[in-house]
Amino acid sequence: MKGSSNVSLLLVITILSLLILNIPPSGAAITCSTVIKDVAPCVSYLRSGSGMPPSACCTGAKALAAAASATADKQTACGCLKSASKSLNPNPGLAKSLPGNCGINLGFTISPTVDCTK
Repeated sequence: MKGSSNVSLLLVITILSLLILNIPPSGAAITCSTVIKDVAPCVSYLRSGSGMPPSACCTGAKALAAAASATADKQTACGCLKSASKSLNPNPGLAKSLPGNCGINLGFTISPTVDCTK
């Protein structure tokens, strides 16, 4: 019986450790993988598009806006987009107008120079 008790305790500790390690930083519930997944349909448009963004892009942007409602989530999403924008090199005008063109407000500008702490 004692061996069974030790195995149960070890299993509980392992599960708790995995849960703790999987918590996003800064108390945010959103992760960069979620942010990138949501805006992936926008990449082509942001690089070389014109006019209004495609509907799939706006659907993803709206999902991101809904997921990033708390301040910590907005800061995480901002940091993810800021980092991604450095490598994607989006058209600054298209990036700035994307939220408005999709009918959302992210609370920050998509830019490689945005201050995500505010």
